[in-house]
Amino acid sequence: MAPIVTIRRTFGRFWPHTRGTRLLFALGVVCAMAAAACEVASIWLFGVITDRVLATQDLNAFWGPAIAWLAFAVVAGLVSFGGQYATALGGERFLLGLRDRLYAHLQTLTPDFFDNRKLGDLMARLTDDIEAIEELVGSGLVKLITTLISVVFFAGAAFYIRWDLALVTLALVPAFLFASKVFASRFRYAAARERSSNGRMNSVIEEGLANQPLVQAYNRQETEAERLHVEGRTWLRTKMAQAKLAAMYTPSVQIIETLCLLTVIGFGAWEISAGRLTIGGLLSFAAYLAYLYPAVQSIGEIALTVSEAAAGSDRVIEVLETRPMVTDAPAPVGTPPACRGEVEFRNVTFTYPGRETPTLRDLSFTVGPGELLVCTGPSGAGKSTVAKLLLRFYDPGSGQVLLDGVDVRELPLRALRDRITVLQQESLLFSGTVKENIAYGRPDATMEEIVEAAVLADAHDFIGKLPQGYDTPVGQRGRLLSGGQRQRLAIARAMLRDAPVLVLDEPMTGLDPDTAARIMTPLRRLMAGRTTIMIAHDLSLVPENATRIDLAPEPTALAPK
Repeated sequence: MAPIVTIRRTFGRFWPHTRGTRLLFALGVVCAMAAAACEVASIWLFGVITDRVLATQDLNAFWGPAIAWLAFAVVAGLVSFGGQYATALGGERFLLGLRDRLYAHLQTLTPDFFDNRKLGDLMARLTDDIEAIEELVGSGLVKLITTLISVVFFAGAAFYIRWDLALVTLALVPAFLFASKVFASRFRYAAARERSSNGRMNSVIEEGLANQPLVQAYNRQETEAERLHVEGRTWLRTKMAQAKLAAMYTPSVQIIETLCLLTVIGFGAWEISAGRLTIGGLLSFAAYLAYLYPAVQSIGEIALTVSEAAAGSDRVIEVLETRPMVTDAPAPVGTPPACRGEVEFRNVTFTYPGRETPTLRDLSFTVGPGELLVCTGPSGAGKSTVAKLLLRFYDPGSGQVLLDGVDVRELPLRALRDRITVLQQESLLFSGTVKENIAYGRPDATMEEIVEAAVLADAHDFIGKLPQGYDTPVGQRGRLLSGGQRQRLAIARAMLRDAPVLVLDEPMTGLDPDTAARIMTPLRRLMAGRTTIMIAHDLSLVPENATRIDLAPEPTALAPK
C-alpha cells in the first residue's frame, strides 16, 4: 500500500488544482445556504399554522402562511438544483484537470516505472482514486461547509424558539462527533486496503483479457479464472470490512439520535406544562431537530468519506512525487533545424537503477549518415540499452552520448526525440485506423504523404485489400493485422516521420524467414541516407557493409563484414 499521508497535507497538495472551479463550488455553497434558509422559514410557518390555524380552527388564517410556505418550497427547489448542478460541474472539471495532470506526469516517467507496476493498479489511480480526492477537496468540501451552515441555521432557529431547550439539544451533539471520530480512523485503514486490493484485481483482469489468445491456446482459462477469484475474494473481504464499519456506524448514530429526541421531547413536555412553550412551538422545535441531527450525523459521515478519500490520495501522491529520471537541462542548447544525425557513444558506462553490475561498460562508437551499426550480443548484454540512452530514457553514469557533437543531455528532450525514429521488437499500434497509425509520428501529414510512405514500406497493396482501405480499424494493439502487416505499417510510420537517426530494435523478431526477407526491402529504403543503429540476434539478413559491435562482456567495435 502507498504510504499514509496526513489529510492536511493532502488538502494542501490538491487544493491548488481547484483553481478555475472555485467559483462553481462557491455558487454551490451560496445556493445551499439559500435552500437552508428557505427550510428554516418553512418550518417556522408550520409552527404558525399549527398555533394560529389548527389550534384556533381559523381557516382564514391558513392561506397567507400556506402561500408563503409554497413560495419558499419553490425557491428552495430552484436554488437546490442550481447548487447541486454547479457543484457537480465543478467536481467534474476538477476530475478532468487532475486526471490530465496525473496522466501527463506519468508520461514523463521512464519505462522502468511502468515495468515495476501493474497496469490495472495505475488505471485505478487514474479513475477511482482521483474521484476520491475530488470528494475531499471539491464536492466533499462544499458538502461540509453547507452542512455546517445548516447546523448553524437550524440551531439558531431552535434557540429562537426556546433557548434552554436548545442548550439541551446542543449538549448532546458531542456524542455524534465522538462516534464519527471513533469510526473514522478504522474506516481509513479499511479504505486503504480496499483501494490496494481493487488495483490488484484490475491488474489481473487487464492481463487476462489482454492475453486471451495465450490463455486459450494453453487451456489456462480455469487458472486465470481462479486468479481473478482469489483477488476478487480478497477485495470482497476488504469491502465487507468497510461495510461492517458502515453498518455499525449507522445504528450507533441512530441510537444516539433517538436518545436525544426523547430527551428533548420530555423536556419540551415539561415546558408546555409550565406554559412556557406552545404545541406549535414544540412541533417546530422537533422539526428543526429533524433537520439538525441528520446534519450533525452527516458531518460524521463526511469524516468517513474523508478517510476514504485520504486513502486514495495517498496512492495518487505516491505517483506525483515520483520524479522523472531525466529532464531538460536548465539552459538547453538550441538545435539547428537541419540535423545530420551523427551519433557517438564516448566511453559510456551505465547501470540500471537498483542493480550493482553495469549493463554497459566503457562503450565507444561513432556512426554517421548512410552508415549502419549492428549491435549484437546475448540477452541482457545491453543492446536495447543503447537505444534507451540515445533517446534519453536514462542518462549514462559516466561518459557521453552525442548527437552531431552535442551531448544529448544539453538538448531539449522533445527536439532530441523528434530526430530519432525507433522501430521496436513489437510493432506497437493503437486501436485507430490504418491512416491514423501511419500518421502517428506526423499528425499533420497529408493523405498523399501517408500513401507515399505506405508505398515505400510495401504496405499499400495489402491496405488496398482491407475492407475500408486506409480507414480500416486495426483493432486493439493492431491485432486485426498479421505480424508482417503490423511491421510494414510501423515502417510506413517511420518513413513518414523522416527522422535522420533510425534505431531498429530487433525488427525481425517473431517473423518467419520469408516475411523477414520481404520486410528487408522496405527497411533498406528506410535506412538509405540515415544514421542507423540495428539491434539484432540474427545476422543473416544484415547488409554486407554493416559495422558490428559485440556487447558481450567487453564491447569491441569490429571492422565492416
